[in-house]
This record gives sequence, C-alpha cells and structure tokens, in this order.
Amino acid sequence: MPTKLRDNITSSYFSAAHGLYSKKAPRRIVAYVESYDDVAFWRSLLEEFENEDHYFQVMLPSDTSLAKGKKMVLMNTLNTDELGKSLIACVDSDYDFLLQEATFTSRKVNKNKYVFQTYTYAIENYQCFAESLHEVCVQATLNDRPIFDFDRFMKQYSQIVYPLFLWNILFYRLRDTNSFPMYDLNGCASLRDISIRHPEKALNALSHRVNVRLSELEHRYPEHKSSIAPLGKELEELGLMPETTYLYMQGHHIMDNVVLKLLVPVCATLRREREEEIKRLAEHDMQFHNELTCYQNSQVNVEIMLKKNNAYKRLYQYDWLKKDIIEYLKKEE
Repeated sequence: MPTKLRDNITSSYFSAAHGLYSKKAPRRIVAYVESYDDVAFWRSLLEEFENEDHYFQVMLPSDTSLAKGKKMVLMNTLNTDELGKSLIACVDSDYDFLLQEATFTSRKVNKNKYVFQTYTYAIENYQCFAESLHEVCVQATLNDRPIFDFDRFMKQYSQIVYPLFLWNILFYRLRDTNSFPMYDLNGCASLRDISIRHPEKALNALSHRVNVRLSELEHRYPEHKSSIAPLGKELEELGLMPETTYLYMQGHHIMDNVVLKLLVPVCATLRREREEEIKRLAEHDMQFHNELTCYQNSQVNVEIMLKKNNAYKRLYQYDWLKKDIIEYLKKEE
C-alpha cells in the first residue's frame, strides 16, 4: 500500500476514534426515594425520559445506613448544591399537597422544583386506581369475566367519605392532629362485612357511620362548620373531587381496608368459577386433575398482583408528574 494512502487511512481512523471517545458522557441524575417499595414506581416513570444526554439512578437517600423515609429524603437533598444538577427528590405527597403552605414540610414539597411528589397520598393509591382493578383480578385468577364494578363502587365509597375527609384536612391545615386524627378517619372509613353480591349493604353501613361522626364533629366544633364548603372548593382546584377522595386518603388504609376487602372475595369467586368450568369440561378424572393442577399453579396472590399493578398511567396525577419531569429537564438543559 502506498505510504500516502496508508497515512490518510491511519489519520482518518484516529480522527474517528477520537470523535467516538471524546463524546460527552450522559449525565447521571440520582433520584432519592423513600423506601425499597418506591423504587419500581419511580424507575418506571423516570426511564421514559432517559436519552443519550442523561439517565436516572433511583436509590435510597443514604448509602451509609438503612435510614429511609420522607424526612430522610428531604433532609439529604434540600441542603446540597447538587440538588437539581444531579440530584432530585421523589416522595409521596401524603397530605402535603392538600395542605399547600400550611406546614414547613408542605411548603418545601410544593415550592421546590426539584422535589417531585405523587400528588395522590402515596404510590399505593396509584396501585388502587379503580379502573385498573379488574385487570388485577384477571392477572391473579386468569378469569376475565367482570363480576364487580370497581369503578362505580370506589366512586360511591369516595362520595360517602368525602365530607368527613374534608374535616380531617381542615384540622391538619390548622396543625391540629388531635381533634380528628387520621387513624380516626380511617377507622370510620374502613369496609366491614363486604358482600360482592350486595355491596350496597357495606356502603349503607359506611354512610351511617360517617353521618354519625359528622354530627359529632359539627356539635363539638361548630366554629369550623362554615369552613368546610370553602375548603372543598379550594381543594377541587387541586384535583380533589367527591368521587376521587380515595386517591387522597392514606394509601395503606385504602389498599388494606378497602380495595383488598373487595379484591379477595372477587378473586375467590372467579377462581371457583374457573375450577367449576374445568370440572364440567374435563372428559375424565385424569384430565380434570391435570388441568386443575395447572390452573392452580398459574395463579398469583392478588395482594402481590395489586402491588405490581402499573395500569395507573391513565390517572391525571400521573400526567402532572410527567409534566413536572419535562419542565425540570428543559430548565436543566
């Protein structure tokens, strides 16, 4: 090969190699979350916005201890120069979104553009999104027959609990966590003796308990009664409507004491139906036992499926979260 041609090829190779290795490395953005259970939710959201310029690493707020939780996330992010440049905080809203500027923590969560919040009370509220609960049942039972109207029930549940929930928020805005604490609200708003054939019975019992508690509050705190309606109007602007109350109540309460109280009997009925179908269609005992064993081995615990539920991306709060991430990335670019 002629020397000049060889030199040209060599020069072109080194130029190309230099261009390849001098390419700017993608920026790592650490996203602190509250607990292990939160990692999957925020990973699923943030990975939608990764590209050759930046990527996210979701992790707990401390790499030197097992300390976790919302306070730890905020403490480890709000007082560092890296916040925004290569560090963000991702937290459950709890009541902070509805409290707006009533407390020190709520001001920090709502005003800091590098703190991203769920807008619902917690991630569990997303997982309990009423329109997605039939899909959870299908995944748990492999039976797609709709035998319960989750969306309608959760709207009715929310409408019943709504006025009592406003009282709870009012006291928390007044920094009074004793007169009507959250555990008192949850105790009153739990489902008891639910029948999927006659869910109206559970709702009627719930309505009775709520009305009794409302009467007690109005009698004990008459000075606050006139504040409830204006508070409801204000919270409507934050997305809280009577039929969506369950999205803003304590997530674990909604999951454990409302939604799972519905899912467990619904899934039990769907599994029983499928097993009876297998028995009816089997041509002999051997086929019946083989098919039944195969079906039973394919089932998944409904609580596990609920916690893995990611069919919540139709929620408007999820859209708010995505817009927040988009605005943050635009400003950083």
